[in-house]
Amino acid sequence: MRAVVQRVSHARVYVDHRLKDQIGQGLCVLLGIEKGDTEEDMQWLSHKIVHMRIMDDDQGVMNRSVKDTGGDILLISQFTLLASTRRGHRPSYDRAAPPQEAEAWYERTIVQLQNDLGKPIHTGTFRAYMQVELVNDGPVTICIDSRQKE
Repeated sequence: MRAVVQRVSHARVYVDHRLKDQIGQGLCVLLGIEKGDTEEDMQWLSHKIVHMRIMDDDQGVMNRSVKDTGGDILLISQFTLLASTRRGHRPSYDRAAPPQEAEAWYERTIVQLQNDLGKPIHTGTFRAYMQVELVNDGPVTICIDSRQKE
């Protein structure tokens, strides 16, 4: 699994030009699911997202997690995170999990994040055309790959 985690002051996701979900302070997470991802990948990634210390403490130092601050998470599925640009000018998405497999992992990741965070996760709609609007706070953007453990 591959995630792009952005610390946000607020974020919204629209589906069919209608507001689907939104959060205030927290994390907007774009999630790509790769062929062969496992339960271990999903659990590791969820734990990393929820406990990563990228939220400011009272002194303005990134020393708190989204869980510590009571912030929210907006999770958006995005298969294009698995793009390979090695050859030519058209990215290849061969590494991305097939839609049925990816959707099952996406749903399981929502449940895992909810359990780890201790509250509901906000989401987009799997396989929908979405528009994501956010204010990246910092800016703080972290890329995480469960296969690389980084």
